[in-house]
Amino acid sequence: MITNTPWGAWEVLLESPECKVKRITVEPGQRLSYQYHHHRREHWVIVSGVAMVTLDGNEQMYTTGEVVSIGFKIPHRVANQGPDRLVFIEVQQGTYFGEDDIVRLQDDYGRA
Repeated sequence: MITNTPWGAWEVLLESPECKVKRITVEPGQRLSYQYHHHRREHWVIVSGVAMVTLDGNEQMYTTGEVVSIGFKIPHRVANQGPDRLVFIEVQQGTYFGEDDIVRLQDDYGRA
């Protein structure tokens, strides 16, 4: 099932006790919340587009085939500053994968 958001969409590809895998699409000019998680770490594989990733206040560009690794409790965000959709695969590892483990520090859509 695809879940639409103000910034794009995501869908769960796999959910197991060991991990959760999502396909995430970010529309041009949009970005996710600046957030962290208590119970999971994440690995992002850029499938298409260009990602501006903020990790603990530091920004870096990532392109197709590159991987971003995010530890527990590390503030992070991804933004699509390019003209095309950004697509990446997110692999979550940890002890809990619920959406209520999102601690939003800043959000463009009033959810912080």
